[in-house]
This record gives sequence, C-alpha cells and structure tokens, in this order.
Amino acid sequence: MNMLQTELAAAPVPHEDNSALIVAAPGDGQGYWAGSPSAALADDGSVYLAYRLRRPVGAGRGYANVVARSEDGERFETVAELAREDLDCASLERPALVPLAGGGWRLYLSCATPDSKHWRVDAVDAPDPWSFDPASARTILPGDAATAVKDPVVMRAGGSWHLWLCCHPLDVPGASDRMYTRYATSDDGLVWDVHGVALAPRAGEWDERGARVASVLRVGTRWSAYYDGRRSAEENGEERTGLATGSTPGRLTAGTGPIAVSAHGRGSLRYVSALPMPDGGLRLYYETTRLDGAHELRTEYVPAAR
Repeated sequence: MNMLQTELAAAPVPHEDNSALIVAAPGDGQGYWAGSPSAALADDGSVYLAYRLRRPVGAGRGYANVVARSEDGERFETVAELAREDLDCASLERPALVPLAGGGWRLYLSCATPDSKHWRVDAVDAPDPWSFDPASARTILPGDAATAVKDPVVMRAGGSWHLWLCCHPLDVPGASDRMYTRYATSDDGLVWDVHGVALAPRAGEWDERGARVASVLRVGTRWSAYYDGRRSAEENGEERTGLATGSTPGRLTAGTGPIAVSAHGRGSLRYVSALPMPDGGLRLYYETTRLDGAHELRTEYVPAAR
C-alpha cells in the first residue's frame, strides 16, 4: 500500500450515495442549512451530535446550535438547543462537542459579533449534554480587530488538548470570506497557546480562497484531516472536501484536489466530522447541498479496512 492509499484508508472518501439523512434543511431553497456537525462518543456507546441550524441572511442566519443523542448513530433525539439571542451574537456557526475526562461535557460555540464581520469562540461546560446553559458561556478565543475566529476542531490526545481554528482576515473590506487554519494546544481546553498556520490556501488551486480543517484523525504517527476548500468568494458556503496529512498536527499538507462534492455534482459536501467507532469503523457526518440549494445533515458508516 502506497502513502496515498494509506492516507485514504485512514480517512476514507465520503460518498453521499451511501449516506442517510439525519436532519433535513429547516426550509426550502438557498440559505436554509442544517449541518456543520461535531460528533462525540459517550462512555455508554451512544453518539452525541452538535450541529447548526441556519436561515437566509435577513431571516435569522445561524439561529441555533442543537445537541442530539443517538443509540445507533443515525436516529437522533434532541437533548438541548442554544439560540443566538441567548449568546449575544448575530449568528451561530459550527460548534464543537467534547466529553471531559472524569465526566461532564464541553460545547464550543462560534459566535458572530453583531454589526461586524468578526467572530469569536465561546465555551460552556455541563455535567451532561442536557444541561448546557448559555448564561455560563465564556469567551476563550476572542479573535481581534484583524482576525475573526470560528469553527473550532477540538481533540484530546496524548495527554494534551489540540485545536484547529478557522481564521478569517479582516484587513480587506468585502473579502472576509478568505480563510486559513491555525493550530493551538492547551492543558485544559480553555486557555490556548495558538501556534502557526496548520493549513493555508494554495495559489492557483481549487482551495486558493480558503482552507478550513473540518476533522482530524490520528493514526499511528500520522495525522489526517478532512478540510473544506473554496476557489472563489462565489463558492462561500458551497465548499468541497479535501484531504490533508502530516507527521505533526501543526503542519498539514493538502492533497492534489477535492475528494468529495455534493451528489448533484455541484454545491458543497463540507464540515466532515469523522467519529472512530469501537469496532474500528468510522461514522462520518457532513453537510451537503440539495438540488434546491438548501443544505442537509447526513451520515454514513465506513467499516474498518481489512
């Protein structure tokens, strides 16, 4: 097996034709989105999923983050919902859901600053996924006047916390959709040391406008990441999925092209959340574009390679 085959075995290509619908779009047509999932496995083997619901600009944008529970990874029951109005933000984007060592859960929230292009990341802890209280949320990654930060990917591995953070430069008016990913580490998942760029856009490539890490898998000494890429500002919200790999989590090298797009041949397949299962397989969750332009949340199970 060559290096490319090894990386694809560690991070298999999503195939929407093999997937099942988890959450339908909250409306019909452009701007109605269900997706940007973050999946986690509980000690009892159940799957918890956090995701974002969105309406078009002018009708609410990202209006809620939902937490849901499933026994089989496909049929979910909502256990919590956090509204943008309760978090003093104009819109919510991708959350990150993480079980804490010794019990409890943490939810990271991507919050848009009202009347600006700025984003920040808040965190809220709870003893169980039913009990997230937006009143206890605290800002842990504020960004600054030059950079909006959102869509965190959080992992606990090797006794440390790891973070891949989507960053949007705000230096050029009308170009805040540009994005790249930085890497950070922490002892507690709250105070982060932000390091260098882990994945950047590539001039002249399909991801030259943006590269956002969506999910990371560690296999032996290698790291594999699904990431969202876009070529132009017009593709904002309709990113495709690529694969990046590396020997360290803080420096990832992108592959030659997108590995997954919507089943309709246009539009997005993005925000892949890859959840390793106890049997060695992977459960993939992702957001895809419907034929009418709305986005829905889907899942597929990939058995362990033999």
